Amino acid sequence: MVRLETSRMIFRVVLAAAYLVAGVAHLYLPAPFLSITPQWVPQPELVIAATGVAEILGATTLVAIPPLRRAAAICLALYAVCVYPANIKHAADAVSAHGLGAWWPYHAPRLAFQPVLVWWALFAGGITAWPFGGTKGDGASAGASGSRMARR
Repeated sequence: MVRLETSRMIFRVVLAAAYLVAGVAHLYLPAPFLSITPQWVPQPELVIAATGVAEILGATTLVAIPPLRRAAAICLALYAVCVYPANIKHAADAVSAHGLGAWWPYHAPRLAFQPVLVWWALFAGGITAWPFGGTKGDGASAGASGSRMARR
């Protein structure tokens, strides 16, 4: 269980740092984010600013406010799902402008990593312990082998 919590803490700090940097970038350098915002998003400048604030609040809460950590983790996971259309648009625009060669080196891994980012938030916030100790953060739902793994 100590290893699980240590891993969770490391994941939490790394994820929070990444979201903090991204949030500050959304506020101070919004142009790149505006360029990948789908046309159907209303008031894109406001949305980009709001997403920056959300990233900063989520990162801060995930690390610094334990009673709200699970809520922050769920919100960051949902956030990663909600921004996926912008990532798809970014990839599609790159392919349109530069051909299929623009797709693979940057965009394919980025799109493939998005589900990992969702899991990362849920793991860091204690929502899941999978694959390290079952499906629940406390390992309570893990079978016998999952419980043994959580105690290691």
